[in-house]
Amino acid sequence: MDAISKIVDDEGVLGLYSGINGALIGVASTNFAYFYWYSVVRTLYLSTQTLPKPPTTAIELSLGAVAGAVAQVFTIPVSVVTTRQQTQPKVERKGLLDTGREVINSEDGWTGLWRGLKASLVLVVNPAITYGAYQRLKDLIYPGKTHLRPFEAFFLGALSKSIATIVTQPLIVAKVGLQSRPPPARQGKPFKSFVEVMRFIIETEGPLALFKGLVPQITKGVLVQGLLMMTKEKMEILFIVLFAYLRRLRSAKLQQAATAAAEKAKHVMPLISK
Repeated sequence: MDAISKIVDDEGVLGLYSGINGALIGVASTNFAYFYWYSVVRTLYLSTQTLPKPPTTAIELSLGAVAGAVAQVFTIPVSVVTTRQQTQPKVERKGLLDTGREVINSEDGWTGLWRGLKASLVLVVNPAITYGAYQRLKDLIYPGKTHLRPFEAFFLGALSKSIATIVTQPLIVAKVGLQSRPPPARQGKPFKSFVEVMRFIIETEGPLALFKGLVPQITKGVLVQGLLMMTKEKMEILFIVLFAYLRRLRSAKLQQAATAAAEKAKHVMPLISK
């Protein structure tokens, strides 16, 4: 709340939405890339199995981590530019493209767009932990239940995301520190690794500072992941109904074709016999 009030006082309500264009592009591209690569990785894994069986929780976590790592390579430039936008003072803030040029023109060059990649690769365990916790909590709280009600899916999604966020928050803080401008105490010297960021934070602010921003992060994650899981459950049911309808429609068309062929054969056979 203190951060929100300071932003509103300094920049107005619109300051709370600084970098929203990049954030929207980042969310859309990251989720698309993650689920795309997850489906690819999972399909490749299942194709290697001689006996078809559902992957274990450990395998699901591993597949999710691999998919998340590949997705990060393609989407982290958007995250770098958005973070730089959101951490700049209002008078120095630029548009998405101009901020990207600023990153490229820095001492890191083009590689600056992939700044914090190592931390991001470690952070791929976040969605993996979220998904694994969701499946495990589903078995514990709603055993034997195939399809969940919307509020049940929302509750499990929110709870699993909270667990994952608490575990990975120090890395999230370190990643932001890597992608932002260095603090004044560094005299313009950028951080080289997320370990260096974490060490600096502990020395200057104490260990608990590694969890700063935890409440807003959990709040955002709870809303996003809860809604995502709630929608996912509904979409799964929708696709099952849709496929059942298409299969029934196909069966009906095949039956009509067979009936038409039989009728045609009845008319042709008398002509042949004559």
